[in-house]
Amino acid sequence: MRGKRGRIRSTAAAALRVVIVGLGLWSGSWSVQAGDRLQVVATTGMIADAARAIGGDRVAVEALMGPGVDPHSYRQTRSDILKLAKADLVLWHGLYLEAQMEEFMHRLARRQTVVAVAEVLPRERLIGHDDYENKFDPHVWMDPALWQPVVGRVRDALIEARPDDEAGFRRRAVDYLARIERLDSYGAEATATVPVERRALVTAHDAFAYFGRRFDFDVIGIQGISTESEAGLKRIRDLVDMLVERDIAAVFVESSVPERNVRALVEGAQARGHEVRVAGTLFSDAMGQPGTYEGTYIGMIDHNITTIVGALGGEVPANGMQGRLDGGE
Repeated sequence: MRGKRGRIRSTAAAALRVVIVGLGLWSGSWSVQAGDRLQVVATTGMIADAARAIGGDRVAVEALMGPGVDPHSYRQTRSDILKLAKADLVLWHGLYLEAQMEEFMHRLARRQTVVAVAEVLPRERLIGHDDYENKFDPHVWMDPALWQPVVGRVRDALIEARPDDEAGFRRRAVDYLARIERLDSYGAEATATVPVERRALVTAHDAFAYFGRRFDFDVIGIQGISTESEAGLKRIRDLVDMLVERDIAAVFVESSVPERNVRALVEGAQARGHEVRVAGTLFSDAMGQPGTYEGTYIGMIDHNITTIVGALGGEVPANGMQGRLDGGE
């Protein structure tokens, strides 16, 4: 399997080189300014949200991957290559999240400023990858406390790219990080109300391990850390047995992962006489629609916390996360 993946990546990389050369993008600097704003391209919405919050009106940020897009299988398009090559700063996650883009990003970094922001995290704080040796679970944004150093790296990358705006970047970063701190506190308070016997979080793929570690949930993903892994019939049967034995009555789908495996799990449990409901849709690898609360990092995590807590028998604190953002306690 690894040999096949390697051949596919090599072939794709060769094709991309042809496209890039054809477009003439390796011949020099393609920094494009909109007024005096720093042009930033981020791979994921979570990174883009941090860059916008910290950069304010001094940056123009575009995210390659929008709502419902799976970063594990995403391959850059011709238009993506143009955007990336013309950017003043490229921010990507790293930790093998954008697996199909990794080789391209490393090549791009030889020509311009490209920063893998999650690579700043110490390895001892990461969870090992189930499928790849010496790689790690990349879903670190699921733990707000763990996401804060990544946001700090976004801040530093903006400062390095535009030092004249350092004061503003630092000021806005302090505010944004404080909001994430309040999110983390809210999550700890809300999840603590879920009864211990109901702390089983069953999702479409294993994207919530950091959430589980931070808030003390047993997380079970039908697929592995990457959605590129397949859930076979034996895996479904084993999980059905687990649902029945542990009397788990709620499972969750994800906005960026097809529902078929979750539906198969529900149907398998029903065939055994055990009723399981789909308790809601969680945001895992992508945020909600632009312009909505869930289309922000804080909104997506708040949505997940509220959905999980409510479905598993907990109580959402009366003032809620929105109250804390408004300054309430």
